[in-house]
Amino acid sequence: MANNDDDNDNTTMKDGTFHFSIDRGGTFTDVHCVLPSGAELVTKLLSEDPDNYPDAPTEGIRRILDEHDSNHKYPRNEKVSTRRIGSIRMGTTVATNALLERKGERMALFITKGFKDLLEIGNQSRDHIFDLTCQAPGLLYQTVVEIDERVMLGTFSDEGKSPSQLDTTPQPIMDPYTTDTGTVPAAVVAAKGPRSVGLTGETVISLRVPQEHLVKEALKQLAADGYKSLAICFCHSYTFSDHEELVGKWAQELACFTEIAMSSRVMPMVKMVPRGHTACAAAYLTPKITTYLDSFRRGFDTNLSQVQLTFMKSDGGLTPVDDFGGHQAILSGPAGGVIGYAKTAFRPSAEGGTPMPVIGFDMGGTSTDVSRYDGHLEHVFETVTAGVAIQAPQLDINTVAAGGGSRLFLRNGMFVVGPESAGAHPGPVCYRKSGHLAVTDANVVLGRVLPEYFPSIFGPNEDEPLDLEGARDAFAKLCAMEEASGRSAEELAYGFLQVANEAMCRPIRNLTQMKGFDIT
Repeated sequence: MANNDDDNDNTTMKDGTFHFSIDRGGTFTDVHCVLPSGAELVTKLLSEDPDNYPDAPTEGIRRILDEHDSNHKYPRNEKVSTRRIGSIRMGTTVATNALLERKGERMALFITKGFKDLLEIGNQSRDHIFDLTCQAPGLLYQTVVEIDERVMLGTFSDEGKSPSQLDTTPQPIMDPYTTDTGTVPAAVVAAKGPRSVGLTGETVISLRVPQEHLVKEALKQLAADGYKSLAICFCHSYTFSDHEELVGKWAQELACFTEIAMSSRVMPMVKMVPRGHTACAAAYLTPKITTYLDSFRRGFDTNLSQVQLTFMKSDGGLTPVDDFGGHQAILSGPAGGVIGYAKTAFRPSAEGGTPMPVIGFDMGGTSTDVSRYDGHLEHVFETVTAGVAIQAPQLDINTVAAGGGSRLFLRNGMFVVGPESAGAHPGPVCYRKSGHLAVTDANVVLGRVLPEYFPSIFGPNEDEPLDLEGARDAFAKLCAMEEASGRSAEELAYGFLQVANEAMCRPIRNLTQMKGFDIT
């Protein structure tokens, strides 16, 4: 993982400390270290191996320190000493996996009254309009509460009117269930209320201010129901955030919520649907990120309080650990790969003096990430991940659910690859943990992955190489199935790889030929 600031790449080298850059993927964790001498080394270990260590990045750091710091011992069962650690940079897939598997924090949503179902309705886009089994993606929040507040933009209502013609009288606060005449419900009168200028320079009319006692009553009920994470999304809060700030302050005063995500802070942009989804993603994922970071820091003797700890964001930049939110971490791991190959593989002037664009192909254990670099980083500002619209700057990375850990199936005579993953534990069959047949097993059987060139980190004791015979035996069992049609183990393995390769080539075409770039 590289920092995208050339001036800072070498400022921390040869200062007598160890500097770590870590990529924690779904299957493997890679730890790059610059030693005090300036030499560099890389170590690899499984991201999940509960029988041997609780956290892979911590264990990777401990192993390097134990091997190369002769003046101090670093026992496995003790907290790692930070006396020789200069800095730690990390990219992680914790938020990505939590979103894909829907394993985030249980959360509630506060939204403007009348818009209760807005995020569920969404924008009515259908990616697969002819799919008869198409289902709407699940929502991140479990409960939605309507808050009786409202503002409107004065762009049209105030146009052509003098200040004396504007009705700036605050509207009376009425109970939602009382009436004016006994038959007509009390309603908000349009264009009546105090005026103010929003962040965008637009005139904002405050029609209804949230009532403290009603909001706190709702907050207390959520806390009693066990909710600890809250998202707040009000109309026009991208330019007028006062109401969200007010409700957020009341929620903080109750001290019942560990995460309060206000859309005006998370991503103050127009379009209420993606803004609301982004706030929900922050409330849903940030507690998981915080939990992981707390457990990671607890593995060190000073909780890393004296160590520079930064994380890679989805846009390719580094951010301090305290500013790392869930909505910024969706592409944290893949973004590090893009920055890395952009600095090492791109040639500004190739034959003929023209730049040679580079295609990044990052095949991991669970998924494959594809990107393109032609001298500048391409960003997108609104993406849909796992059915959730995220409105945040991200590198333009296409991901497909096919990787080394993608499981292999024969179904009705068809070769099926993924999307299920064998993960790091138990992993593919060749990991020697009674795992599942996966793409890596096919590569081992065909001789494309050679066990002798891989570290001996597999098996119950982390001291065995990849298991070639075990992978062959697993394919032999498939050969005995009727769907195999008499194919040999090698033929089956090759067929599965063809299917996997086709799935991984698709995003390459999407980023190149589909955008008009010539790759011949």
